[in-house]
Amino acid sequence: MKFRPALVFLLAFTATCVFAQSAADLGDGSGARKVASWPLKPTAIETEAAWMSASFLTRYHYDAQPLDDAMSARIYKAYFKLFDSEKVFFTQVDMARFAPLKTQLDDAIWNKDLSAPFSIFNLYVQRAVERMNYARSLLKQGFDFSADENYTFDRKDADWPKDQAALDDLWRKRTMNDWLRLKLAGKNDADIRKTLDKRYAGYIERVRQVNGEDAFQTFMTAYAETTDPHTDYFGPQAAENFEIAMKLSLEGIGAQLESRDDYTMIAKLVPGGPALKSNKFKPGDRILAVGQGDGPLVDVVGQRIDDVTKLIRGKKGTVVRLEILPADVGQDGKHELITLVRDKISLEDAAASKKIIDIKDGDVTRKIGVISLPSFYSDFGARSEGDKDFKSTTRDVAKLLGELKAAGVQGVVVDLRNNGGGSLDEAISMAGLFIEKGPVVQVRDSNGHVDVQGNDDSGMAWSGPLAVLVNRSSASASEIFAAAIQDYHRGLIIGEPSFGKGTVQRLVDLDHIANNDSEKRQFGELKMTIQEFFRINGGSTQLKGVTPDIEFPKNGDDKDFGESTYDNALKWTQIAPADYRPVADLNAYLPQLQQLHDTRVSKSPAWKLMLDELAQFKMMRDKTSISLNFTTREAERKQQDALQTEFRNRHKAIDGTDAVLADEGNALDDGLDANERSLKSELKEEKDAKKAKDVELNETAHILFDAVGLIKADPKLAAEVLPYGGRFSMPVIAAVPASAASTATH
Repeated sequence: MKFRPALVFLLAFTATCVFAQSAADLGDGSGARKVASWPLKPTAIETEAAWMSASFLTRYHYDAQPLDDAMSARIYKAYFKLFDSEKVFFTQVDMARFAPLKTQLDDAIWNKDLSAPFSIFNLYVQRAVERMNYARSLLKQGFDFSADENYTFDRKDADWPKDQAALDDLWRKRTMNDWLRLKLAGKNDADIRKTLDKRYAGYIERVRQVNGEDAFQTFMTAYAETTDPHTDYFGPQAAENFEIAMKLSLEGIGAQLESRDDYTMIAKLVPGGPALKSNKFKPGDRILAVGQGDGPLVDVVGQRIDDVTKLIRGKKGTVVRLEILPADVGQDGKHELITLVRDKISLEDAAASKKIIDIKDGDVTRKIGVISLPSFYSDFGARSEGDKDFKSTTRDVAKLLGELKAAGVQGVVVDLRNNGGGSLDEAISMAGLFIEKGPVVQVRDSNGHVDVQGNDDSGMAWSGPLAVLVNRSSASASEIFAAAIQDYHRGLIIGEPSFGKGTVQRLVDLDHIANNDSEKRQFGELKMTIQEFFRINGGSTQLKGVTPDIEFPKNGDDKDFGESTYDNALKWTQIAPADYRPVADLNAYLPQLQQLHDTRVSKSPAWKLMLDELAQFKMMRDKTSISLNFTTREAERKQQDALQTEFRNRHKAIDGTDAVLADEGNALDDGLDANERSLKSELKEEKDAKKAKDVELNETAHILFDAVGLIKADPKLAAEVLPYGGRFSMPVIAAVPASAASTATH
């Protein structure tokens, strides 16, 4: 799946737009806050990075395409989609002005003259600020909600407004809807005016910090994504974030930060990090200034969160000082100065984890182990340096399997929901924990050469009943693992059809290509599609993904989310199967398991509640417009409130907890943006959500419960459905295969 550079969507308005600032509002940069020089202009390094990226993409991409006028037109379309997908900033007059640039963006890259795409971004900046100021001006007079007007908020298929008058009317309705949302949530007019004026002024204030790197990142993202959906350009900051995501570690203080109002705030403390060990921080603390060693403190109030993060991160063993305003004091409260020594931080929240579910049916109780895996990670750098404790998915999962076996589990669920992929090699080596020797995936390059890759080590870390739980957000390496388990008949695939990403990307270090020897990144990285992978049965996971053996209800995302939703996705193809043999025949009991599942969920109040919440969410999500009449909206809200009360009561009757709805789209709208809500309340909601019953996971565990029961009752069936004729039934091999400690990397 796509790793979205944070810079592209850093300054979001209703989660769709990047904001910047006009020349009149930018100022001269003399204040404490960083202010970009105006107009934004590309640097020589950026133009060189664009040229190098094009040179690689047009020669070495898996589906190499020329950067010509035709490609320019596609980049042009993608560029506008990134910052005005809802068509709320430009008019048809603006678009007519831009039209000659449709076929000039290829020349801009080849000629190392990016003035054309920057001119588009600069005018976009101006239009964005004009719109914010216009919205603020509307607040003074208020609105009449007695008319029968409607606001179409889903404008992805709409045309740009015809002229300035049409654009003004659109923004009148947008601002009117913002006001009405707060009014329906119980705010009075004075509070609404104050909240919205602060919100819009905050957008304008933050865009003072948008810089040329943002403009360049947006343009290069448009070019990269036009080549194929999973090719990306990462600027220096985005490249660092991607590296952290892959190796699950960084060097810093161990704090997750959020931006609230003008402050960078402590949201969470990472276990084992210096911040938590100091016992001096807590969620909600506001960072006022940052100092390096015994150097001066730098004021960071109002700064971009990525700039503050740069100041706080640093090499292990170095000193950083933070001046904070504690969470439990007011604006005039006493400041605290805290000194910390940076250390290597392991991001355990994103690592593999385990738990045991006790499933009881009648007089029988069985332990089912669950391994949750958010991504396939590997610290390539630490591994190449000989660090014996480098982060590795396979090593972590092997250890967890050993612990689950020691605890006496009778089945294991590998939960890959929302796992967007990561290291292909880790997916291959992890498959080796569940099968003996054999191929796992086939990889084809642009020349048509097919390489079969697999597990060469004997023995399994787990040989008992196995299920892999997937959903629409399970992608890439997740699909390779799930497909191999399915093709070998090693375990049951349960859940929704997966994402459908069947391509392999490789990182190209542009700083290395440019012979940049400094430690500071300048040119960034190109994540380029170079191969396509295929299942060992010869089919591709591209577009089609992995179809579960036992399907759960779809959440409706397949219309808007997944490989099939991309216009430029590679087509599905197939090649000859690899030389492999299924290790069992799960079809021997799949019909029985399906019947038991169907019967159980048909009688399950929790499953019925999940379906009802899902249906309500789909109905709310499919709406594209909304009334601006107060009486109409109030009646709709009361209806929604009554439905939520019903859901809440049903949750209490089922599991004794307050309702945690299937999706926040079901929740009553409070009219606030995310950073306007209380951090304390959000952390509580997150904590409560973790306590909520996971209906899909519990049902998956129950399916394995059924599988174990059928195996125990019928030795002949056990020989058919357990790997290698039951030779390793109810695991006897405890050793971790060598592949868990040494795997190939691309």
